[in-house]
Amino acid sequence: MTHDTLALHGTGHKDTNPVLGWWAGGVAIGVVLILAVALVQPIGVSTQYVVLDGVLLHNVLPDVASKSPYLAKTAAGWTLATYEFFFVLGIPLGALLAAMATSRFSTRVVPSEWSTRFGSNPGHRLVWSFVGGFLLLFGARFGGGCTSGHMISGVSQLAVSSLVFSVALFASAIVTARWMYGDRGKR
Repeated sequence: MTHDTLALHGTGHKDTNPVLGWWAGGVAIGVVLILAVALVQPIGVSTQYVVLDGVLLHNVLPDVASKSPYLAKTAAGWTLATYEFFFVLGIPLGALLAAMATSRFSTRVVPSEWSTRFGSNPGHRLVWSFVGGFLLLFGARFGGGCTSGHMISGVSQLAVSSLVFSVALFASAIVTARWMYGDRGKR
């Protein structure tokens, strides 16, 4: 098997060198933000999960959904046909297309870093990924926005709450990474 075949199936060592420099990603995010603000509104993602929940609940139990002021306000019109929802759908689709275009698509469920620290059980990895995602989304909604809303849109507008959020996020990420992975990343 060639290196590309191994990388494609997630069984070999993949090339981890970035396709583009970090600055290209920053410029791309900046351009997307400028276009979003000019054409529609600043970007944000976590609210769309609440909108999806509200629309689904409204389709199944409309009386229950309508009695929730939070859902009624967030999922105004009880529709998913909005710019924001399609923006959120474009995130995983864009990631998939980029991975396919650069031959970096992988079906690997358990990254080597996780496997070294916690074992290679895919079920264990998926459960903890779900728990982490749930906590992240809960915190995003509780804090009034996610990383895209606060760190991209909010910081660009110099919102104090977004600056505080960004500092807290980086600090907690550093502490969590050190706790979970130790000093293995030191060079």
